[in-house]
Amino acid sequence: MREPLVAIVGRPNVGKSTLFNRIVGKRISIVNDEPGVTRDRIFARAEWLDNSFTLIDTGGLDLEHDDEITKNIVRQAKLAIDMADVILFVVDGKTGLTVQDEDALDVLRKSNKKIILTVNKIDNYDENLMYEYYSLGLGDPFLISSIHGKGVGDLLDKVVSYFEKERLSGSDDETTKIAIVGKPNAGKSSLINRLVGEDRVIVSNIAGTTRDSIDIPFKYNGKKYSLIDTAGMRRKSKIEDETVERYSIIRSLDAIRNADIVVLVIDVSEEISDQDVKIAGLIHEQNKPSVIVFNKWDLIEKDTNTMNQYEKKLETDLAFMSYFKSVYLSALTGKRTEKLMQAVESVIENANRKISAGALNDILQDAYTINAPAYKKGKKLKIFYATQTGVKPPVFALFVNDTKLMENNYLRYLENNIRKAFDFSGVPIQIKMKCKKEEDLF
Repeated sequence: MREPLVAIVGRPNVGKSTLFNRIVGKRISIVNDEPGVTRDRIFARAEWLDNSFTLIDTGGLDLEHDDEITKNIVRQAKLAIDMADVILFVVDGKTGLTVQDEDALDVLRKSNKKIILTVNKIDNYDENLMYEYYSLGLGDPFLISSIHGKGVGDLLDKVVSYFEKERLSGSDDETTKIAIVGKPNAGKSSLINRLVGEDRVIVSNIAGTTRDSIDIPFKYNGKKYSLIDTAGMRRKSKIEDETVERYSIIRSLDAIRNADIVVLVIDVSEEISDQDVKIAGLIHEQNKPSVIVFNKWDLIEKDTNTMNQYEKKLETDLAFMSYFKSVYLSALTGKRTEKLMQAVESVIENANRKISAGALNDILQDAYTINAPAYKKGKKLKIFYATQTGVKPPVFALFVNDTKLMENNYLRYLENNIRKAFDFSGVPIQIKMKCKKEEDLF
């Protein structure tokens, strides 16, 4: 199941970025604080009322100017609109409606997406302000102050009411979508050409050759796959045309969100960089099964311990993603490339793995007995029952006496015990706690 995407759209200077920062930066919105998880200003993962979603910021939708930078910003905003499940249309409550607002709304209407009219910069409620906005035909406007947080909670209540989990869970298409992501020149396009057996995408040592995401169908072991080649994601300090690069990053984000599995390609001839870790964090944040490919393995001087050294390096750099599954290959020579699709099939199988309630509870009971949690403010965590509630990724519901007694390190301990008992390599798993006042089954 992919997470919903909420886009913040509007003309320049209406407070879109302030609203974005308010939602992702305060306790009204829970954002993963694990090391390596992305913190790009363009997008972030948030939660509200047990609903997780991706929030995306866009540049000003300025349709009056036609310079190249403005056109790229508009292009990026229109892409976000196409991707979005819900749109926050932000206008400035101090200036009132403008012709630019109406032009922007014309673009939004064509998308046929759910639009929530968000009137920002309202510090004092004035009922008379409401009437001007009803003329837009978008229903009740939400009056908010992004700076002070006023009205943002009510706005988010409306946002999550629009999430349709069944529609967002994806189609029944039998094609498995594989997103290929990584920094420029890591060898993504070469790897795709090697897998499909022909030159389907341009291979160049010029960073930025691939700007858009490209879908390439192929078959393996009689199964249908679609490879999605994405633009390389660079550090901001390396970006010359930031608006075009933002567009490429959004396309890559969209590919990750819609993929069934993600392949992160890392150039093994270079040190693992902060950007490699950041991309891994994005994959992890989106709860996607993944395989990490160390490409250009033919360029490395190796001995019997070389691969183990890289694995230990990964364990440190990707500590937040300890479930990683790695493959070492050379897209240029084709050496070990067959290992990639074998790993992909294995990870997909793991992502669909279902554990019986009996087996799951036996594992957790043993873990609890061996290492019971410490008391917290005079109270002790009790685990009553656990059951698996979903796959792709696997989701487990854990019924406890008080969710506030669960420490993050103990939750990781329980997850590690599940992983020791069952093969979930390459797959993130979620453990969702629920409070239940029943007799302790353990």
